Amino acid sequence: MKLGYFTMPLHPPGSNITQTMDDDLDQLVFLDRLGYSEAWIGEHFTAQWENIPAPDLFIAKAIAMTENIVLGTGVTCMPNHNPFMIAHRIALLDHLAHGRFQWGIGSGGFPGDFEVFGFDPSEGTHRNMSKEAVELILQLWEDPKPGRYKSDYWDFTIPEPDDEIGLKFHLSPYQKPHPPIGVAGVSPKSETLTMAGERGWIPMSINLVPGNTLAGHWDAVESGATKTKNTANRSNWRIAREVFVSENGKTAREEALNGILRRDFDDYFHKLMSKLGMLGLYKRDQDMPDEDVTLEYVMENVWIVGDPDEVAAKIRTLYEEVGGFGVLLAMGHEWSPLDKWQTSMELLANEVMPKLEDLKY
Repeated sequence: MKLGYFTMPLHPPGSNITQTMDDDLDQLVFLDRLGYSEAWIGEHFTAQWENIPAPDLFIAKAIAMTENIVLGTGVTCMPNHNPFMIAHRIALLDHLAHGRFQWGIGSGGFPGDFEVFGFDPSEGTHRNMSKEAVELILQLWEDPKPGRYKSDYWDFTIPEPDDEIGLKFHLSPYQKPHPPIGVAGVSPKSETLTMAGERGWIPMSINLVPGNTLAGHWDAVESGATKTKNTANRSNWRIAREVFVSENGKTAREEALNGILRRDFDDYFHKLMSKLGMLGLYKRDQDMPDEDVTLEYVMENVWIVGDPDEVAAKIRTLYEEVGGFGVLLAMGHEWSPLDKWQTSMELLANEVMPKLEDLKY
């Protein structure tokens, strides 16, 4: 099993933007030195808590500051973009990264972003747009035929080549035929995870759901793989979790219950999921009332918190419950107090993961 990172990131409204960006970059540099294999960076335009609207720009700087960690968009929300433009930006980023890049794609999920770009999520058009946009981008990278490209969502023209002046659609990715593509899923019958199975793409499971829901995620991947006669490989499956490790389990739980994890749950996740009517994501039993989705419940049933032995045991239990997966993605938060979070990331890499070396696919 490999160890990675997924960060939206998470900073309260009113935070100093410059400082938060610098701090998040410092996190990646620290994780790179610890040997974390990958990190994914989120994209949001109207979410003050998740304050990076251009993960490709953020990654471009991070690539220059790190040496080995593979960076990815987590995700490029396709309804936010014209596919002609994003085809160029992602291809350019792949060249700047010399291939140390993975392209996460998705159909979005934040209400304000949908409103900005004119999508009603209840209609499902954002999903249709996303599928069409990704297919078009892959086509443009492989065979960018001149002509007009018009749909319900975009309208652009690729001009006829003019060799005399060097006019031509010419940019394709560094990695051939394209960077590894990852897609994130939420529900057990997720369309995006089914698509991951169909296309052989990287499936990524959200941090908010318990293990019994995650088992359904893999069912969706395998269902998609069966449709196209692919072989779904569990080593490609990424599962994101809130993880906090301390030398003492009691101390770890106290920090989770009183520190940054509590702040982010109480002030952001719980409020957002309540407003969207999605607290059920956290529930192992869908019949439990919403008021029982407390911080303590989530810490015991979704998060992974404790000393190195406890955390290793919880990861092993998760692995066994879902039938196996290849990469654990520790979720990003503000590292405050800095020393406690750095220690947590160090213990996870240096003490927890060696206890799980037998978990292989």
